[in-house]
Amino acid sequence: MAKKNTIRVRQVKSGIGYSKDQKATLVGLGLRRMHQVVELEDTPSVRGMVNKISHLVVVESAE
Repeated sequence: MAKKNTIRVRQVKSGIGYSKDQKATLVGLGLRRMHQVVELEDTPSVRGMVNKISHLVVVESAE
């Protein structure tokens, strides 16, 4: 079975002061607190969500 590509996303800035849809995107990615790291499947939809809030998160490659 082939291993699925994943990315690690770390929240580095708070969602306070940003629009509701950006806060909802953080929650949709599974990020609830500062410096939390989640490992997500590398799909176009996840990449789009990360791109929308790129000023709040840092993407690390998962190995």
